[in-house]
Parts: sequence; structure tokens; C-alpha cells
Amino acid sequence: MTAAENVCYTLINVPMDSEPPSEISLKNDLEKGDVKSKTEALKKVIIMILNGEKLPGLLMTIIRFVLPLQDHTIKKLLLVFWEIVPKTTPDGRLLHEMILVCDAYRKDLQHPNEFIRGSTLRFLCKLKEAELLEPLMPAIRACLEHRHSYVRRNAVLAIYTIYRNFEHLIPDAPELIHDFLVNEKDASCKRNAFMMLIHADQDRALDYLSTCIDQVQTFGDILQLVIVELIYKVCHANPSERARFIRCIYNLLQSSSPAVKYEAAGTLVTLSSAPTAIKAAAQCYIDLIIKESDNNVKLIVLDRLIELKEHPAHERVLQDLVMDILRVLSTPDLEVRKKTLQLALDLVSSRNVEELVIVLKKEVIKTNNVSEHEDTDKYRQLLVRTLHSCSVRFPDMAANVIPVLMEFLSDNNEAAAADVLEFVREAIQRFDNLRMLIVEKMLEVFHAIKSVKIYRGALWILGEYCSTKEDIQSVMTEVRRSLGEIPIVESEIKKEAGELKPEEEITVGPVQKLVTEMGTYATQSALSSSRPTKKEEDRPPLRGFLLDGDFFVAASLATTLTKVALRYVALVQEKKKQNSFVAEAMLLMATILHLGKSSLPKKPITDDDVDRISLCLKVLSECSPLMNDIFNKECRQSLSHMLSAKLEEEKLSQKKESEKRNVTVQPDDPISFMQLTAKNEMNCKEDQFQLSLLAAMGNTQRKEAADPLASKLNKVTQLTGFSDPVYAEAYVHVNQYDIVLDVLVVNQTSDTLQNCTLELATLGDLKLVEKPSPLTLAPHDFANIKANVKVASTENGIIFGNIVYDVSGAASDRNCVVLSDIHIDIMDYIQPATCTDAEFRQMWAEFEWENKVTVNTNIIDLNEYLQHILKSTNMKCLTPEKALSGYCGFMAANLYARSIFGEDALANVSIEKPIHQGPEAPVTGHIRIRAKSQGMALSLGDKINLSQKKTSI
Repeated sequence: MTAAENVCYTLINVPMDSEPPSEISLKNDLEKGDVKSKTEALKKVIIMILNGEKLPGLLMTIIRFVLPLQDHTIKKLLLVFWEIVPKTTPDGRLLHEMILVCDAYRKDLQHPNEFIRGSTLRFLCKLKEAELLEPLMPAIRACLEHRHSYVRRNAVLAIYTIYRNFEHLIPDAPELIHDFLVNEKDASCKRNAFMMLIHADQDRALDYLSTCIDQVQTFGDILQLVIVELIYKVCHANPSERARFIRCIYNLLQSSSPAVKYEAAGTLVTLSSAPTAIKAAAQCYIDLIIKESDNNVKLIVLDRLIELKEHPAHERVLQDLVMDILRVLSTPDLEVRKKTLQLALDLVSSRNVEELVIVLKKEVIKTNNVSEHEDTDKYRQLLVRTLHSCSVRFPDMAANVIPVLMEFLSDNNEAAAADVLEFVREAIQRFDNLRMLIVEKMLEVFHAIKSVKIYRGALWILGEYCSTKEDIQSVMTEVRRSLGEIPIVESEIKKEAGELKPEEEITVGPVQKLVTEMGTYATQSALSSSRPTKKEEDRPPLRGFLLDGDFFVAASLATTLTKVALRYVALVQEKKKQNSFVAEAMLLMATILHLGKSSLPKKPITDDDVDRISLCLKVLSECSPLMNDIFNKECRQSLSHMLSAKLEEEKLSQKKESEKRNVTVQPDDPISFMQLTAKNEMNCKEDQFQLSLLAAMGNTQRKEAADPLASKLNKVTQLTGFSDPVYAEAYVHVNQYDIVLDVLVVNQTSDTLQNCTLELATLGDLKLVEKPSPLTLAPHDFANIKANVKVASTENGIIFGNIVYDVSGAASDRNCVVLSDIHIDIMDYIQPATCTDAEFRQMWAEFEWENKVTVNTNIIDLNEYLQHILKSTNMKCLTPEKALSGYCGFMAANLYARSIFGEDALANVSIEKPIHQGPEAPVTGHIRIRAKSQGMALSLGDKINLSQKKTSI
């Protein structure tokens, strides 16, 4: 073995700025120094040997003058020294001096101090020389009976490693350890002994487990974890053993250790598909989520529950546990609550939907007036959406849900109120029997609505669905109450001038309060004196919106008044009442128009709003049957179309989801019989422990793409030319937060290249983890060099550098070959994701970085261009298929993706086909990209720019 191939167990980092000491001074310190100077000298010797120095002359000095010392620090340092020092001659024979060392360690193994015995036993685990270990065997065996558990547990480890490496030195090790295990009381010793039996002699381990299977619950958690691992392995290798051990796994579900419960539940699911087993495992997972305080643990265990649900056979079992799953909502973390609600929604059925709705209603009420937690508003929004989904899937529930949710229309949080409004709009259209209830509740809360957007939506619902004379009158009353005294302009001018008397002001509308904050009645004079300061607050809501310059709500009001007026005319036969109602509606519109044109509002009315209000005035003055149809039938029909398209889309996505989950077996698929499968071919069952270990190390095994072209060769980057003295190419392997460069270096010359070093530097949010070590390349030889790069965020990165080397025997300076740049593709980090339209709009408003890319392509079809962009950017189109279908020469679509670092990327595609340039004209337009970080927005823009044009194959 060469020095480079030697296994290194101990790494010691040292600053190399000081001059290394000479061998003579070290020898002097080791011989004649006191304990402190000997300790320092020994440390220097260890560091020099680790850095490649040989120092053979010091070996005997250390044996004579340092080895006999009883100082604990020196003994600890000597263990490191004997681990790294060369123990054989160049021809492979053991050095004679090692016999003396061996004798010293035999004495240490019989030392009265348990720390020295234990640390010596740990050191012996690292020895690879059988000649050194042979004389120590009796002493190692004797340590199994030492009074202290530290010595006994390290003795077990030493025996295990010696048995594994040199079985002839201790052939009866399994039997010895089995006897030791039977009589041992300490948990850590039992765990080590049991671990050894699992790997050395599985049958003995099973025999031991059979004898104490009823006492498993009393064992320590570290031993219980090893027992779970053994049962998992045995039952997978030999399914007939399941009946024997499955009861033990059930018992371990009741363990006091969360780790044991988690592993036992995971093992139980893989061993048995029986409903009782799945229920027990799921119950165990739920208990873990509720009892564990760490949010990361909660999320990991929740993911396991979601995985369970994915299996069609297990879904029915989990449906019975929905109420237990909802106990997790007591966790304040939003992400945990989000996953829990989604899981509950997936599992809900007609049997338990009523209970689910009761719990969710209680949760909604709990969030009312609670503002101490920043996520309360978002949680309320989640609850509203979940109740919405329940009511759509189970219409019987809507009547219970609506009264509770309507209270939130007056909420300060606009997002939650908007969700409620959307839900109410869908419910009132779908469920005819609930219309009276909804209209009644809407009229109750209408005056308390604080947000203009919600006010607009509520106006539309009232205008569309008020069908009785009384309801129409109520709507008009509420509008008058919300608008205040009319004409608005005159009353506002009077108020400004102070001409309006308190009595007049009070009679304007019933919303004015005559009670002070103290709860006492105010006198007229006191009320008038406090008026000017409270002028803004005392305005009725609609009047406030208009004076702030928000005239879009006025256009909406005009449409609502027109609808109710036309309906009133149809319902009431008396001409006088008809005219009176229509005149009142027209008066309201006219006064709003007058206000818009005056200088009182903060912003003047827009031309669009003027046109809308004027149109409504004209419609009311003429009352033609055509306009009646348009206002009272077409609007509702449009809503009906939109809701049915949405429902169809949801059904389609659910169908795709269920198709994905249903396991389809092709007619020509091979059938694997467990009894006929060789043990090493058990690929149908993955080793959970191995997978979890790989995941912890970051080496998650990805399933290779089915396309044979998607092989490693596609990711090979050529770094130098074929005629360069050194040829290099790199395979770039991206694994989550790490990039591994596997660089092949080929010496194309007839010279030996010494100190051939790959020097790398990075640009962007990349960081080189370690510097690759130098190599010596023989003529026409090749070698692989690995370099690790850490990634911190999603943006394009560049790795560049060169290869430097010395030519053997040449007097010139170092030679250098410059490498081509390696561009790290942003697509390795971006994955398609989905979000609601409201979330998209919110993020679009919040994100500060925008990158506008001009479309420059040779694609002539709009849809084809969109699909090409989706494919080349890994983004998902949020705009539904129906909205994109058809052809009008223009297309707008929203795209969304999320990176593995949790960063969001939004894009809006606005493209058109310039018809005047002929049918072969390419698509034109813009793509606007928005992201939280500048790097992400720029990198995505670069990617789109590079891949806009379609390459001809």
C-alpha cells in the first residue's frame, strides 16, 4: 500500500505558519524534558507524521522514555501516535520494536484505571496487524468481566472488530458474546453485544431475542432500536419469521422512547398490510406528532403519515383516524397545520365530514380576536379554504358552515374575508335552498365590512341574488345607510363650513353613535364639539371609500342598483312605487357622478367609471327587456360557467391523482415469487435503514430517467482541448445543496507530471469546500480528481480554474493549462410547483426584483411557444387549460416554480401573433419574471433568453 492509500482515522488541523522543529530537539525533549515538555514534543511528533514526515529515529526514544509514563494525557497522545506511526518495514514485516509496544498495551489492558483500559480497547479496534493483537487476546477477554461498564462495552467492540478482521484470533467470539449478553445488566454493553451478534451470528441473536421477547419493553432505548433493526432484516430475508416477531414490534410501539416508536411504526408498516397494523402504526405516528415539541420532527412524521395515505389499501384505515389527526392542529406552526389540514381533507368521507366541520368551526372561532401570533391570519385563511372544500364536496354541510364564516366578512384581514366571499358566492349559486339564509346573513354583516374589495363583492352578491320585495328594499336601505346624507357634495361642503347642526348630522344615518367610550350617554353639545376631530372615523363606509377616490366601488354599486331596480319593477305592480324606487336609484348614481366631478375626493373619478354609471342611468331610464335579460340573467350564467369549469378542472386533477396512485400491472410484467427469489435479489423491498442512512449522508438515490439518453454522458463538460498536454473533462453531479465535480485528468505527454494540481475558483453563490490534493501522473496515465462545491441559493454559478504541474527534470517554472468555464445550470434546483391565484398575486406585489425578457424566437405558434418555455424552465403553468384554448392571436399565462432552497419564482407571459406580418411571422411579446432575490430573477431571465429559439433536430 502506498502512503496515500493508508486509512486515516484521526484528522488534526494545525496552523503551518511556524517553522517545524528539528528531530534532534524533539529527541532531547522526549528524553530529558519534564512531563509538560514531553507532552508538547509528542504533539509535535504526531503533527509531523500526519504531514508526511517519517521520523524513524524517534520510535525507540518514545518507547524508552515516554511509554512507561503513567500520565493520562501522554497515554491518550500515545494512542494517537501508535495509530498513525508506520508499524512495518518496507517489505511488510512487523517492526521488532512493536513487541515492546505490545507488552506495554498488555499492561494497560490490566491497568486499575477504567478510562485507560477503555481507551486502549478503543485503540485496538483500529489496529490492522494480527501479530500485534495475538498476544493481547487473553487480556481483552478478561476485560469482558471488568466491574465498570465503560471497559466492558469497549471490550465487546474490540472483540467484534478483531473477529471481523482476523477470525482465527478469536473463533469462539459469537458464543463468548452470547454468554456475556445473557448475564449482562448494563444497557450500552447489551446494545454493543447484540449489535455484534446481529452482524456476526444472526441465529444466536435471534435465539437470545426469543428468550427475552417478553422483556423487550423493559430494555433501554438504544437496545430496542437494534432489536427493531434485527426484526426488520430477519423478516424481510425470511417472511415466515413475521408471525414470531410481529408481536414484539407491536409492544415496541408503546416504548417510552420516541425514536423507538418511530422506527417500530415504520417497520410494522413494511412487514404487515393488515388494517390493525396500519392503524397501530398511524396512531403511533399521530401520538409522536402531538407529543414531540420540535417542528422538524412533526413535519417528518407527518410526511410518513401522508406516505401511508398514498397507498390505496391504507387510505380506508386512515379515514377512521381523521379526528385524531386533527389533534395536531394544536401546534402553532403554520406549515404543520397546513399539512395536517390537507391530509384531513384528503381523508374526509361522508362518514366523518360532520365531525370534521365541527372541529374546524371551533378552530375558526378560536382564531377570532387572537392577534398575538403572526400566523393567525394565515391559519384562519387555511381553515376557511378547508371548510370551503368540505362544503363543495359535501353540500349538506354548507348550511352549518356559512353562518360562522359570514362573521369574517367584517374582518380586518382582507385575505381571509376574500376567501369567505369566494366561498359564499359559490355556495349561493350552487345551493338554491341556502339563498335566503345567505342573503339574510349578508344583510346583517353588510354595514360592518371595512375593506372596499370585500364591500364590492358583497354588493354584487346582494344585487344578484335578492329576489323578494323585502330583500330589495333592505338592500336599498343598507346602501342609503352606507352612503350617508345625499346629495353628497352639498352635505360635505356644509360640514366643512360647520353649518350642519349636530341634530341634522345625527339623523343622517343610524350608524352614528350617541354613546361615549365610557358607556355613558353624550349630550348634544359634547357630541358636536368632538365632531370635527372624529370627522374621518364617523363617515359611513361607502361615503368614506368615495371620498378616498375609490370610484370602482361606485361602478359596482350602479350595476347592483340597476339589477335590483329592474327586479323591483318586475315584482311590484304599482306604477308609483316603481317610479319612486327607480328614481331613488338614479338619484344615488347622479349624486355619486356629481361627487366624482367635484374637487372633494382625493382622486377624481375615472372615465371608465363615469361610462359605467352613465350606462346604468340610461338603462334605468329606458327599462328595455333586452337590458333586463343582460343584467338579470347573463351575469349569473357567466358565474355558473366559471364555477362549472373550475369544478371540472378539480375533478380532472383528482382523477389524475388517483390514476397516479393506482398501481397498474401490465400484462407482460414479470411476477416475482418471494420463495424463488435469491436473498441478494430482494429488490422489491428496499432496506429502510440503509435508505435513511443514505438520506442522512445526503446520498439520496434518485431513480434514473427512463430515457436512455439521459445518462451521465449528457452532463460531461470538456475542460481542455485534445491537443493540450493535459486533457481534462468533468462530470457535474448536482445533489441538493452539493455539487460534486468528478474531473478526469489525462497526461498526454511522455513526461512524468509532478504536483499536478486542479486549482478551482467560483463565481456566484458557490463555495469550494476543499482544495483537491496534488497528484503525480506517469506518462500517458490518467486519474480522477473529485471536488466538492456548496450551493447557497438558486442562481447561475460559474466554476473556472486551471491545472498546474511540474515536469520531472525540467528547470522551467510550473506549467499551466487554463480550463473552460463550467456553467452550473439553474434548472437543477428549480422544480414546478403550484399556488392559488390569490397567493400568486400577493407574491407578485411583494417581490421586489423584476426582469423583463423580450420574446425573440423562431416559433410561430403561441401555444407551442408557451409549452417550449415551460419545458426549458421547469415552471408550471397556473392558467387553466380552458383559458388558454382557442385562438385569438394573443395569449397571457402565469407561471410558477419553487427552488429546492424554498425560493419562489413567478413569471407572466404576454405574447401575441402579429397578423399583419403574415402566417409565418414568429411570436412576439414579453416575459416578466419576479423573484425575491436578484440572482434568481436574472438567472431565470438568462435561461429563457438562451432557450427561446427552437433548435431544429
